[in-house]
Amino acid sequence: MSSILILVSILGGWLAGWLINYLSDVLPVTRRFSRPACQRCAANIEWSDYLLFRPCPNGHRRTPRTWLVQILGAAISVYIWIHPPSIGYTPGIILTIYFGVVFVIDMEHRLILHPTSIFGSFLGLWVGTVSHGLYWTLLGGLAGLAIMLAFYFFGMLFTRLRARRLQASGQEADEEEALGAGDVILAAILGLILGWPMIWFGILAGVLLGGAGSMLFLLWLFATRQYQKNALMIFIPYGPYFIISAFLIIYFPRLLAALLPK
Repeated sequence: MSSILILVSILGGWLAGWLINYLSDVLPVTRRFSRPACQRCAANIEWSDYLLFRPCPNGHRRTPRTWLVQILGAAISVYIWIHPPSIGYTPGIILTIYFGVVFVIDMEHRLILHPTSIFGSFLGLWVGTVSHGLYWTLLGGLAGLAIMLAFYFFGMLFTRLRARRLQASGQEADEEEALGAGDVILAAILGLILGWPMIWFGILAGVLLGGAGSMLFLLWLFATRQYQKNALMIFIPYGPYFIISAFLIIYFPRLLAALLPK
């Protein structure tokens, strides 16, 4: 691949990273396209300053997440330019932006927003139909919805148990949920994207990744001596793990082929 094409893919990824950062900054606050504000002091930032990554009017610099997203966006763009998924480069980069926005917002705010779910539904229907046809796309969406609904109702029981444990220890019960309605909708969207039968593997891989992440978190609590009796009652956002799972399935098919039984 020529140096010019590499430069084009890097610029495309840099733009994708900028969109991920912008949407992740404004959607949790305003739920719409709006003028960006500082994540630390809420001061409005001029568009030119935001575009060029300058500090806010109060001197606060952009967070490390900003630069991590920019670098990853450029790297992923180059990768999918060289190894395009079955849907092609342009749909692939659009899907990457969607994945990135959902991932960042859920990690930072424990939210899967309605605007991203609505957009994701149309995107999933388009990507899924192009990849494996309308029938398998709709079947995958229904399967993702049904599987995650089962987990959701099981999570409701665990939430009640958690509330009782907190009250028994003298703490006030909160409104934390093991799985939220947003996770159910996300699973349906990923079902549209992955289709049937791949959605079951995507959800399974997401659950396993979430379990591994939880174990690492508990080990970190032990290592830093921050472990408490109620540490097992802490919920983690599962949306990012489902996003990682779907991302690996779509963009690293050779890895998937190696893991699945022949």
